Amino acid sequence: MSPGAPAATPAGLGHDEGDDGLPSPALFAGVVGQPDALSQLRAAARRPVHAYLVVGTPGLGQQPLVRGFAAALLCPDGGCGHCSVCRRALAGVHPDLVEVERSGAFVTVDDARRVVRLAQRRPLEGHRQVIAVWDIHLARLAAPVLLKTLEEPAGQTVFVLLADAVPAELATVASRCVTVALRPVPAPQLAERLRAEGVAGDDAPELAEAARGSIERARLLAADAGLAARRALWRSVPSRLDGTGASAASLAGELLASAEDAVEPLRARHRTEVEGLEAAAEQRGERTVTGRKEIEDRHHREERRWRTDELRAGLAVLAAAYRDRMLASATAEASEQPARAEARVAALAGAVEAVEQAAAELVRNPNETLLLEAMLVRLSAVAG
Repeated sequence: MSPGAPAATPAGLGHDEGDDGLPSPALFAGVVGQPDALSQLRAAARRPVHAYLVVGTPGLGQQPLVRGFAAALLCPDGGCGHCSVCRRALAGVHPDLVEVERSGAFVTVDDARRVVRLAQRRPLEGHRQVIAVWDIHLARLAAPVLLKTLEEPAGQTVFVLLADAVPAELATVASRCVTVALRPVPAPQLAERLRAEGVAGDDAPELAEAARGSIERARLLAADAGLAARRALWRSVPSRLDGTGASAASLAGELLASAEDAVEPLRARHRTEVEGLEAAAEQRGERTVTGRKEIEDRHHREERRWRTDELRAGLAVLAAAYRDRMLASATAEASEQPARAEARVAALAGAVEAVEQAAAELVRNPNETLLLEAMLVRLSAVAG
């Protein structure tokens, strides 16, 4: 997942097991605005089942949530928050916490087989191991392999599967897991957190709105000078379509280019991370960074996710632009030309539906150029 700025432990939360006997809240200090999920996982850590499915759009704090849960499961004291086991799990370096990323555009059968092999091994240090598998929504072909392991789990393994959503073809996999739902953080809460992290008060509300409930996205957008221009580009789409395929193709290219530009703040963060690792390796007298290929692969996946999330954000802006036009048409024309107003509102409602369908398709990792061009051709039927 895209790394966010480290979050301070909330006021009033210590680093010991809570008074209620549950894992320390400090294990989840990096998670913002997910009280139901945290309550569910803290309670589950006392008597865990074999598999959990965490469902939510990217950027809702999945990584700190998974690592906090893993720390609670691996800690010999039930999640004290300060021992070596907890610290290593939170840092993602405990040997009994394995985070499995897809090797390509989808979770492949080979990826699934790797998960099966990992599930069969004994814990390396403690009494259990935790295997987190990302992007399960992209595991359609690999689902049967995973399903067998979920139906016959090893007693020492707890699975945490993560998905943006649960498509119909993964319903059986989901039925073998306890579902933990993550929800977008309300904009006022996001803005409050951004102010606490040093974002100017006047900027925080706009950033919170653009982040669409994601604290990770909000943090990166705070360093993104091109945000306003990209949002303006998406809002301009209805007035720029002229009904031709050429204009749709040209505009699709601009939108995709803007999404690519949006990745630059994340790329800058990745460059800084690599430079720090290189400096540390040089100080140790090492000629190269250990695991550099894996780090570069992780960065590539994070950048791909960010780009996709930027497209989702742009589509949300576009849908809002058509809703604004619906309201304006209904208000301006209803009294004098009700039939015309009704037809216009219906056409604009169809445009909103087309945009929302395109956003929903992004979860399947489609060809983005074809997806946007097809959507814009549909929108061309609605006059600007």
